[in-house]
Amino acid sequence: MARIGILTCSNATQDLGCSSVSCLADFRKRNGAFAHYPQDEKLTLVGIINCPGCPTLTGPDKLLQRIRALTEFNVHSIHFSYCMKALCPFKEKYKKALEKAFPEIKIVIGTHEEHVSPEEYRKRVKKLFCQTPKTMTDVILDKD
Repeated sequence: MARIGILTCSNATQDLGCSSVSCLADFRKRNGAFAHYPQDEKLTLVGIINCPGCPTLTGPDKLLQRIRALTEFNVHSIHFSYCMKALCPFKEKYKKALEKAFPEIKIVIGTHEEHVSPEEYRKRVKKLFCQTPKTMTDVILDKD
């Protein structure tokens, strides 16, 4: 059994209202990054947490605290959501900090299948922040 946690982008979840629907759908269907698990292995979603926001000097420390909460429930892998993969300029720094602090946990950058390139996704998200009211559904469905 693989016990999985998902780390989402604070900006996407709090400011754009992303509910992780695409991540959860591909988790259930074993698509995207979840396709790499053996088909005979049961996948259990332990929890979904969001990052502490774009970091200050304490960003990585705050992230470690949040991940530590998942480790108490025996998580085996942490997946950075697609929004983290596409939007977060700190994802590699976060990944290294997590791998160092929790060497027994596999850190995976990605969740759901990519329907657009990270560059196109960033353009759509930037457009959302400049126009209101818009939601993550608008990004996913490319609504104008």
